[in-house]
Amino acid sequence: MANSSSGMAVQDDCKLKFYELKAKRNYRFIIYKIEGQQVVVEKLGSPEESYDDFANSLPANECRYAVFDFDFTTNENCQKSKIFFIAWAPDTSMVRSKMLYASSKDRFKRELDGIQVELQATDPSEMSLDIIKGRAL
Repeated sequence: MANSSSGMAVQDDCKLKFYELKAKRNYRFIIYKIEGQQVVVEKLGSPEESYDDFANSLPANECRYAVFDFDFTTNENCQKSKIFFIAWAPDTSMVRSKMLYASSKDRFKRELDGIQVELQATDPSEMSLDIIKGRAL
């Protein structure tokens, strides 16, 4: 279904893979990109992959959307997990691309039911593991 404000469609596979991450924990992360006039799955990270594997999968000069399933231990020693939505828009990416990703983000995020934390990052320091941990607790 295309979004009237940005004209963006979301491939069914985007929602299906997100559901598999959320409910079945088949993936550690999913990276999405806008291709043509729709959002598509670019990369799936296996459950064994680390946060560094995820961060290194984001292109240095191009925008992306990403979902990361973060496992952590609370101060009370409870095992928990939170699903992060990350809007990756590096300073070095093209202005038009940044505008397209920004205008389509909320519409796309609404398609993914179960996002718990949202983060916007323009360089790797804005989404370091320490920041992720801090936002999860």
